[in-house]
Amino acid sequence: MYTLFLRIAFRNLRKNRVFSAINIGGLALGITAYIFILEYVGFEKSVNQFHADLPQTYRLINLNTKGETWPQVEPGWGPKMKELFPEVESFCRFEEGVSQGIVSRTDQKSEPFREMQIGYAEGNFFDFFTFPLEEGSPGSLQKPNTVFLSRESADRYFGKENPIGKSLTLFNQFGKTNYSVEGVFHMPPNSDIQYSMVFSLETLRNPANLNGNGWAQLDNLSSQYAYTFFKLKKGTSIPVLEDRFNQIRKKLSTNPDGVQFRLQPFANVHLASSLSDNYQTTGNLKYIYILSLIAILILAIAWFNYVNLSTATIFKRANEVGVRKVIGASQGSLLVQFFMEALVSNVLGFTLALILVASLQPSFNDLIGKPLSLHLLLTSPVCWVGLALLFVGSLLSGTLAAIRLSGFNPVETLKGKINKTRSGQSVRKALVVTQFAISIALIVSAILINKQLNFMQDTNLGVELKQMLVLKGPEMGKDSTFSTRLQTFRNEISALPFVEKFATTGSIPGEWYNFTTAGFTQPSSKPGDEFKPYSFAIVDELYVDAYGIKMLAGRNFTSAECETDWNRNDKVILNEKAVREFGFHSPEEALQTKIQWDERQLSVIGVVKDYHHTSLQRSIDPIIFYPQKNSSYISIRISSASLLPHLKQIESVFKQHFPGNPFDHYFADEHFNSRYFTEKQYSTLFTLASVLAIAIACLGLFGLTTFTIESRTKEIGVRKVLGASVASLTRLLTVDFLKLVVTAAVLSFPVSWFLMDKWLEDFAFRTNIDWTVFALAGVIAVVIAFITICVQAVRAATANPVKSLRTE
Repeated sequence: MYTLFLRIAFRNLRKNRVFSAINIGGLALGITAYIFILEYVGFEKSVNQFHADLPQTYRLINLNTKGETWPQVEPGWGPKMKELFPEVESFCRFEEGVSQGIVSRTDQKSEPFREMQIGYAEGNFFDFFTFPLEEGSPGSLQKPNTVFLSRESADRYFGKENPIGKSLTLFNQFGKTNYSVEGVFHMPPNSDIQYSMVFSLETLRNPANLNGNGWAQLDNLSSQYAYTFFKLKKGTSIPVLEDRFNQIRKKLSTNPDGVQFRLQPFANVHLASSLSDNYQTTGNLKYIYILSLIAILILAIAWFNYVNLSTATIFKRANEVGVRKVIGASQGSLLVQFFMEALVSNVLGFTLALILVASLQPSFNDLIGKPLSLHLLLTSPVCWVGLALLFVGSLLSGTLAAIRLSGFNPVETLKGKINKTRSGQSVRKALVVTQFAISIALIVSAILINKQLNFMQDTNLGVELKQMLVLKGPEMGKDSTFSTRLQTFRNEISALPFVEKFATTGSIPGEWYNFTTAGFTQPSSKPGDEFKPYSFAIVDELYVDAYGIKMLAGRNFTSAECETDWNRNDKVILNEKAVREFGFHSPEEALQTKIQWDERQLSVIGVVKDYHHTSLQRSIDPIIFYPQKNSSYISIRISSASLLPHLKQIESVFKQHFPGNPFDHYFADEHFNSRYFTEKQYSTLFTLASVLAIAIACLGLFGLTTFTIESRTKEIGVRKVLGASVASLTRLLTVDFLKLVVTAAVLSFPVSWFLMDKWLEDFAFRTNIDWTVFALAGVIAVVIAFITICVQAVRAATANPVKSLRTE
């Protein structure tokens, strides 16, 4: 019996090719979008979830008086908490950014590379976290001067040679240090911790390896640079342990900053536990919920198409149902038959979707910058939830159509008394309105996300970034001649005719500050003001002028002040936000008052206008500029647009004075805009989603238009014979459908405005939501719908009426 039902199902699909193609094509597009978004959501939900002992693993983070959190803590707290609290079974520390530098083979058999994804890590790193080792023993990292490499790094430095036992040299702020390669590891893409090289943290225990950087001592409780994780005993009360941690911090900390410790579950480090969780994460749970909803809505549009077209064509099959019932077919058997047809359509749509996913996967991955795959999705719990939803939705859509098709009264059907019901038309209209309302809301979202991106990229930052070339400062060859070579390089570059400005600094716009700290007061400060955090930027006397930062009051640093020893300097410059944070009423008042930093008194010699140092996602930070010669970043403003020959000339001078150092460079404006990579990802996803949604909705509209025209063939023929024009007939056939699209737009606008206004609240600086956004979205939807309808309407209006009347 089921074989017969399958044969009938395929025969009906062939018989109604247009409607079958629309149904299957719509389902395929909807399922394709659903799978792609499901892959993204599954990937995000799987990040960090593969580690052993995940429920007992916590990250130590800081919480300041403003409610801000950050994960870098003083390295001394790890061993201190293990010593004082029996609830702490073990701890692991590692860092990111401190170790960055240039790596080369000690035997100099390969080119040196500037490595950014490297870090010092605790000796138990590969036991504490579940990162598989391809070669080596995890305990080898406990020895100083050892390094573990990713497979890619091992191949880059050693090719086909066995890297174990070979030696690499790291040049960074801690000087030149040799390391023995003791292992090769693999870090899955769904991990927040991503290293190309892991150096032994034990190396820094030796003061001789610190190169005078006492702040990096492993037992210090004053310099925040380490990520610290704990494994706690089962049953540990986290709030109680946090309170005890904070009691110890208050007792032993050397910084009166008002900061408190919090323990964040490692399982929540990528995505928060809920939308109300304000702890720092690397992903965005809100976006995951939004994308999940979009995936379901796009799939719903495809199912609405199926139900709509199936019920619209119901009258074509009324006689078939009547005949089958008269010859003995039960409603149950008819229900099974029509459900089988729905099942075949869904299976074909799913199969076509899998083919589309496989074909488009590389392009999709390139667009969003994630290594997604069906294989990775199948390993995620999200997959089974998604497949269950897909199955239930397919079942419901098929069941609704089957119930409607099998419910005719055979006597009335065969007598030709079956009529189109008002309720059936209302349902179809409601489904069309719902489809287009969802599509228009997605179009509005895509437009506003792109508008916010353009706003962030085009807004005046208060700092000049165009034509600013930034070089990563040299690390190799920092000997007694380095200062002289740096000054000579500076003089030669400044003398080039196309170079307008030059600066050597420790912090630049688009990068983070050198550090953030508290403990600042002024004579009129209120109790608690010493807890306010300030961002520190180490700059030279050329920085303000090079970046076009406006000086509001006072003066800039002098060259001599920038050469003063760090601990002997007593001059600083503030931005406007820092002036307000200190409680000064004007820049002039700040210039006349000394500020206290622990035991030191500092004079404010200048105040600069606020500018965006990091991104427009954040509010402007209070910045204290500290004078110091620093070669971390070399900024060169170039006047000419002919960049390539000038770059080669600058590179030649750089390599002449700093041989062995890679010439790493970028342009400041491009680098600054790269901060919006996540927003660009979601802009791409929303744009694709809106295109697919409107395409699927228009497929359904095309099918409904086709059916409507077929059912009104005789009416159209009569009207043409009586003199109706093509324009009037086209208007007759399009107006009703366009009314539905306009209704959908009116319904979707308030909802989309509310949702996007909530989304924009995440940005400290945001674009406005004006009427033009909704007008554009509405026009796009109406024009696309109009074109879709007109294709069929014009064809029907220009057909030969004699032929249509004869056929009828």
